[in-house]
Amino acid sequence: MLTATTLALLCLFAFLAGLIDAVVGGGGLIQLPALLVLLPGVPVPTLLGTGKVSSLLGTVAALRRYAGQVPLRWRAVGTAAAVAGVFSFLGARVVSKLPQELLPPLVLGLLVLIAAYTFWRKDFGSIHAPRLPASREPYYGAALGLVLGFYDGFFGPGMGSFLLFAFVGLFGYDFLTASASAKLVNAVTNFTALIYFAASGQILWAAAVPMAVSNIVGSTLGAHLALRHGTGFVRVLFLLMVSAFILKLSWQIFFGG
Repeated sequence: MLTATTLALLCLFAFLAGLIDAVVGGGGLIQLPALLVLLPGVPVPTLLGTGKVSSLLGTVAALRRYAGQVPLRWRAVGTAAAVAGVFSFLGARVVSKLPQELLPPLVLGLLVLIAAYTFWRKDFGSIHAPRLPASREPYYGAALGLVLGFYDGFFGPGMGSFLLFAFVGLFGYDFLTASASAKLVNAVTNFTALIYFAASGQILWAAAVPMAVSNIVGSTLGAHLALRHGTGFVRVLFLLMVSAFILKLSWQIFFGG
């Protein structure tokens, strides 16, 4: 049964998830565990679908805030988003047929490398200097959407961090532009996943709607903070978020938590 106290706590975690996700991604690391703990009797697919409602609307709210302030390179980012949406849906369909236990160690290793490189390169993401020719950006965007879109549908955790790092490291965007670009791609992958969950009736609407409102408020505030404090703020929060996920994933792999 969904009590008022449980709903209030879910809304609080949805707000925090939206705030963090709007800046550097990774809001699912806050929201999904809260759903699992606070609604133990609800099937996991229903919890995933419920969380997607909140995540999608919060991401769209953050994207709208960025769109008025941060110029996006639509050919690259739009292509990445479109391809990611298709492959996110495909990833969700094959997730039950492949061994998920092989992914966490790989993801952990990648995140450690990302954190180390970002910390070592003090100027990483501080300057917006696109390094790819405009004519080639859509092709790289398609490749990025294919890989990370499928990953988001199949496994998911760390998607926002991977997108952010890819837009900075591969495309040469600064952290602020990369964060805004990642929101567009993530909104599309959330939407395609939500289509699947809604069609199969796996959404707890009584929790999803108020959580979505809370997530929107948090996302709007997070985007405002990012725009106000600039790339340095995003870089620091990015490192903190990746570090937290490294610790969480390490605990799961080595201690079974």
